[in-house]
Amino acid sequence: MITRRQGLFSGLSLAAMLPLTVLADETPVALTKPGAILGEGPLWSPKYQSVFWVDILGKKLHRYGLADRAQQSWDMPDIINWIVEREKGGFVVSIRQTVHFLTLDPFSLTPVAQPEKDKPGNRLNDAKVDARGRLWTGTMDLAFKDRTAALYRIDPDLSVHTMDTDYVCTNGPAFSRDGKILYHNETHDGIVYAFDLAADGSLSNKRVFTKFEAGVGLPDGCTVDADDGLWVSHYGGGRISRYFPDGRKDFDIMLPAQCTTSLTFCGNDLDRMVVTSAAQEHRPGDVMEGTLFEIPKSGLRGHKGLPVNKFAG
Repeated sequence: MITRRQGLFSGLSLAAMLPLTVLADETPVALTKPGAILGEGPLWSPKYQSVFWVDILGKKLHRYGLADRAQQSWDMPDIINWIVEREKGGFVVSIRQTVHFLTLDPFSLTPVAQPEKDKPGNRLNDAKVDARGRLWTGTMDLAFKDRTAALYRIDPDLSVHTMDTDYVCTNGPAFSRDGKILYHNETHDGIVYAFDLAADGSLSNKRVFTKFEAGVGLPDGCTVDADDGLWVSHYGGGRISRYFPDGRKDFDIMLPAQCTTSLTFCGNDLDRMVVTSAAQEHRPGDVMEGTLFEIPKSGLRGHKGLPVNKFAG
């Protein structure tokens, strides 16, 4: 989400981390230096053997190679909200309000959709692709106040469909293992919703999956594991949580950055996990904010991720 304050930090050693209330073998590992203003949207790409992620307010796309640890960045013309891969090659990204096709070599951006041309106070926010190659993305009110945002489905033919409304800040989305449940967050209200998702892309039976209690932050990006558990990052809560399919919390993993924003499984066996974070709300002593972290395998309790879907358009 977008908030008021911003802070940037130079690289600091892991010894400078704050103490964590987790077992030593679960301590998250910093893969990058801190300082991403609003790190978000990690995407695992088997093709590139890399995690791609964005710094929304920094207007940058980043790549981190899991094997060689190589890092690369691309400047964007405006805020970049998310990235997914295309079946036809290349990527799909959103730049402020507009969805683009992206190629990196050579670099090119081609606008293809704009769900909210009439709402200059909104921007796109978070996206995932379902098992049928459809792109799901929401929007948010930049002032984090008005219920002008919505959830959209973009089909492979690039048609745009409004699926749910009356949001301040959408986040997620994620899909159950069988593809029949869509999880979607209203960050402003601290609620994770679940919907029944039909084969034709329609939604029904909206219900509260879980509501965050006070003091643990707000629900941000999420993902589903191969055991059908939902993992949610806590913006302002310095943690990620795993939930059983019935909405009961399984466990928390604490991180040394308060504003954790999103997470994804990665690696060829999908047995690794990275977590993005944001430095935009500087809190005294939070020296690791804006870092890309990896959760040690011991912290995952044996859970693995699901294959990443690509946009069929």
